[in-house]
Amino acid sequence: MTGSSRRDFLKTSGVVAAAAWAGTRLMADPLPWPIGLQLYSVRDLLPKDFDGTLHQLHAAGYRVVEAAGYFNKTAAEFRHSMDQAGLRCVSTHHTLSALRTELDKWIDYAHTLGLEYIVCSSSGGVHRDPSAKGELTLDDWRYVTGEFNRIGEKVKAAGMTFGVHNHTPEFATEDGVLVYDELLRLTDPKFVVFEMDAGWVYASGHNPVDYLRKAPERFPLMHVKAMVLGADGKRQMTVLGKGQPEYGPIMRAATGLKYYFVEQEEFDMDPMEELREDAEYMRKLNV
Repeated sequence: MTGSSRRDFLKTSGVVAAAAWAGTRLMADPLPWPIGLQLYSVRDLLPKDFDGTLHQLHAAGYRVVEAAGYFNKTAAEFRHSMDQAGLRCVSTHHTLSALRTELDKWIDYAHTLGLEYIVCSSSGGVHRDPSAKGELTLDDWRYVTGEFNRIGEKVKAAGMTFGVHNHTPEFATEDGVLVYDELLRLTDPKFVVFEMDAGWVYASGHNPVDYLRKAPERFPLMHVKAMVLGADGKRQMTVLGKGQPEYGPIMRAATGLKYYFVEQEEFDMDPMEELREDAEYMRKLNV
């Protein structure tokens, strides 16, 4: 083989090898994010076999998780179990009430765990008037945004990012004002980001894509869940791909996304089997 032929051969071989490597990468994980799970999905399994459940999640394809409670474990114990299972816990959920009263405690816990995000899971019960009850009014939500900014500033100073998770009450309208729009308007982007629960946005009658296109940088986190209407007319959780919303357009619009977490709160069959199906759906999703 001449020198030039050898060079051509090596060049061609290199291209083929690179293409094969790229193809393998695409087949293995076409999405630019690791497959994540909100651990609320396995809240019934973890107390029975904490370490075993985490290892099963890794085997099912999950690589990052978001905590929803710590199951009476110290931060060091929780972190050790994650490390042993090959998982990274990058985010956690706490209610606004807990964050208002125990923020320093949960920041210390988060540091040991190596978290990147501390997320408010629910603002329920936090009214402008402490004696008030029931659903939050628009004025209550405006008061809550001040709490978000205060907490977010402290979380940022601790080297992490504070996020706000939604359900459906955030999409109520009062005096022509949509609560979620007001939350986005009044929270300081330097201190507060949003974890879009795309399933609940859809269930509230809104399109997640609209918000993602408008301000993608405000949404570095996402919950991915699917719902169907049951015989009783109520929405029920189901395996991804068997309900709504459709996640192809949503993930394409999520240009500011850092992590997403599958969250399936109800199961028809074996939970781990359905969670494997969820992971496979995300692995094959065409974006």
